[in-house]
Order: sequence, then C-alpha cells, then structure tokens
Amino acid sequence: MTEWKAKRFWTDVAVRADEGGYRVFLDERTLNTPGKLPLLLPTEAMAEAVAEEWRAQDGHIQPLTMPNTRSANSAIERVAPQHAEVCAMLSAYGETDLLCYRAHGPAELTQRQQDAWDPLLDWATERFAARLVPVAGVLPVDQDPAALGALAAQVSHTEAFPLTALHDLITLTGSLVLGLAIAERHISANEGWRLSRIDEDWQISQWGEDDEATQMAEAKRAQLLHAERFLSLCSEK
Repeated sequence: MTEWKAKRFWTDVAVRADEGGYRVFLDERTLNTPGKLPLLLPTEAMAEAVAEEWRAQDGHIQPLTMPNTRSANSAIERVAPQHAEVCAMLSAYGETDLLCYRAHGPAELTQRQQDAWDPLLDWATERFAARLVPVAGVLPVDQDPAALGALAAQVSHTEAFPLTALHDLITLTGSLVLGLAIAERHISANEGWRLSRIDEDWQISQWGEDDEATQMAEAKRAQLLHAERFLSLCSEK
C-alpha cells in the first residue's frame, strides 16, 4: 500500500505579527503544530525561516526538508510542557561530561584531549564558576555539586525555544560544557563538533574510515549546525 502524503494546498505564505510573537499563514490559514497548537514564533526572523520552508514545498509536503518548522513544533509541543524535565536531563550531562573523561594512553591521544578540552573546562570555570575535574578512564567521578548546580542554573534559565536548540547542542556533542560554549558563542558549532570528535578522529587516524559511520557522523554534524542556526533565530529581529 502506498503511504499517504499531504499535498501542498496553499498559494501564498505570509508572516504576520500576533500577540506575543509571529504567526505563519498559508493563504488565510494559520499554521499550527501537528498537535493543533498555535505555531507562535518568538521572532520575525524565525517566522520568516519557517515560512521560507513552506514556500519551498512543491507537490507533497516533505517534513524532513523543514528543520526550522520541526524544531519550532518540538519547542511548543515537547519542550515547553516538560521544561523542568528537559532541563534536568540536560544538566545531568555535567555529571559525566565528555570533556572530563580522558584516555589512559597513548600519549599522543591524551595530549590531544588535554590541548582541546582543558581550555573549555577553564572557560566554564571563568564563565559559570563551575570547575569540572578531568579523570583518566571511564569510571565515573563525583563532580563538585556547586559546579554542577551552577551549570544546571544556566540551563534552567533557558526558555523553551532556545532550550530546544541547546538540547541538540548538548546531546549531539555529549558535553554540557561544549553545548553551552556553542550557545554562548564562545565557539562555533563546527569547532564544537571537532572538539567532540577527538577520540573518533584518533581511531580513524589509526584504523581508517568506515563509510557508514562517516555518513552518520555527517548527519549529526548537520543537525548540530542547524541547532546553532535555530538558536540564533531565537534572538534575531
């Protein structure tokens, strides 16, 4: 059986200011989330980015070609109603932050990790008064509760739309510190991706690339770049 796909039914796409934000109109119909909630967007820039995705649809609607729409839907339907739970889940990454777990060897790898990751831990100390301690090996270490609390406070103060982006910045890199560094524009998403891949790139240098793994990594990198862009749309005018 052929899967049913929604077809384009509109001619014009427009952005209009509404109370508390901006709405996208397909002809005279307001765009809603899949769950029929109002798709009220925080900035005109984000509304225009969503509108452009709908303008680009030709024939059948292709949700995978509309990342801004999908992120906005998630912010409204999934993140906003569970804000505290999402914040707690993301804050927990600080307890086992990627940047804190170093290899026992070889020396070249441990030096790469130190050179790449120590400056980010130093930045977190200066920016948030949150010093996380690196260890060798994979056994968990108890981090300073005050440091974890300071990082958690930063996450908890993030509103639903930017929190949706921060979710991807943290989960795709495996690091609360890296995610916050990208969100704070201390580093770019591309640099954050490189820093998160120190171990994987080392393995590739030793054993060569795996085509499937490379494709998966590239897809995740694209998601990370989208999250960075979506975050910027949360504050652009």
